[in-house]
Amino acid sequence: MVRFGLFGCGRIGRMHADAIASHPRARLAAVFDVVPAAADAVAARHGCTVARDVDELLGNNEVDAVLIASSTDTHVDLITRAARAGKAILCEKPIDLDIARVDACWKEIQPLSPIVQIGFNRRFDPSFQAVRTALTAGEIGRLELLVITSRDPGPPPAAYLKVSGGLFRDMMIHDFDLARFMLGEEPVAVSAMASVMVDPEIGRLGDIDTAMVTLKAASGALVHINCSRRAVYGYDQRLEAFGEQGMLQVGNRRATTLRRWGTATTEAQDPLLDFFIERYAEAYRAELDAFIDAVTEGRPVPVGFEDGRRALLLADAALEALNSGRTIELKGN
Repeated sequence: MVRFGLFGCGRIGRMHADAIASHPRARLAAVFDVVPAAADAVAARHGCTVARDVDELLGNNEVDAVLIASSTDTHVDLITRAARAGKAILCEKPIDLDIARVDACWKEIQPLSPIVQIGFNRRFDPSFQAVRTALTAGEIGRLELLVITSRDPGPPPAAYLKVSGGLFRDMMIHDFDLARFMLGEEPVAVSAMASVMVDPEIGRLGDIDTAMVTLKAASGALVHINCSRRAVYGYDQRLEAFGEQGMLQVGNRRATTLRRWGTATTEAQDPLLDFFIERYAEAYRAELDAFIDAVTEGRPVPVGFEDGRRALLLADAALEALNSGRTIELKGN
């Protein structure tokens, strides 16, 4: 039984709290949020303790591990303090928006040999895992083209966008990690194009809402990632892997597979699942399973600190490519 402390009781934090509370090998022991009412609501739902501050939660002997679901600007501090306190750490992405802070964090905590897993949950999606397994087995021979489509149903509020770090670091960072997962090797070049097509306010905030990025791996394999902050038909998450001996595809998810024919429709289907919590429900559960295995059985985490660092490097390179109009060559880093 792994006893968890939760930092952050917003939408994603509440989802994680429910997952921990329902897991047969986990217990939610304590929660903390800078908004006391949010922490109180989660604690009342799951019958756990509310910590008055970070130190109280980290000093709780009933807490073995922490799940960090607070705002991005708190992640480095909480990771560092949790590692010093001897807690295992599962942290939502990204580690930080500044690669220098990420590197400094690792330099400080590495001597402590902490368990740190980063929340790139898409690696745990059954369909994406099936693609990775097929690629590893050589089912389609050498991978030549990888196409990742990721489109949100609508943009987040302006208050969120102001502190998000931008589309590449906030949204597409998931796709950068997924690309690395599928390639099984590091990209060596990045190019990018982007526009403001959804909401002029996003542009006034210095961000973009529509983007295409291409990556090239040392093997020659090419990756195309396209993202949008608006898909009027729902949460659009697809992937295609094309190789010398065939192709693998992952389609969108719906509540049911029912299709209808009638005088007004042909092959009408249920709408796409609403958003990431619904679409990746299985992935979040599998992510938690893997972390608990790491804590209780000493297994290596499947998505570690370095994976979070590498995804941020790609996001930074994409932004540099966009601003410079050049293809950015990646070194060893």
